[in-house]
Amino acid sequence: MGSTIFLIGQYVFEIYYWLILISIFGSWFPKFQASKLGGWVAKLVEPYLGLFRRFIPPLGPIDFSPIIALFAFQFIRRFALEGLRQSLNVLGA
Repeated sequence: MGSTIFLIGQYVFEIYYWLILISIFGSWFPKFQASKLGGWVAKLVEPYLGLFRRFIPPLGPIDFSPIIALFAFQFIRRFALEGLRQSLNVLGA
């Protein structure tokens, strides 16, 4: 049971990581942003990316905040999954 919960956690983080990447690359194409898929991805990812855009302003036409957001996401992912793994071990799941 515990390994299944951990596996689901890994999948959730992996899917969200790819959604962030899709949003970043999709921002290069205005038609993608206007599409239903682009709107759906933006609704899921913009709250997270918006946190970084508040503190890291774009330097001219280049926005570095999504890159920092990806690095932070990888850190959060490792921290959260390790915490989940240890919690499941303590619970004996």
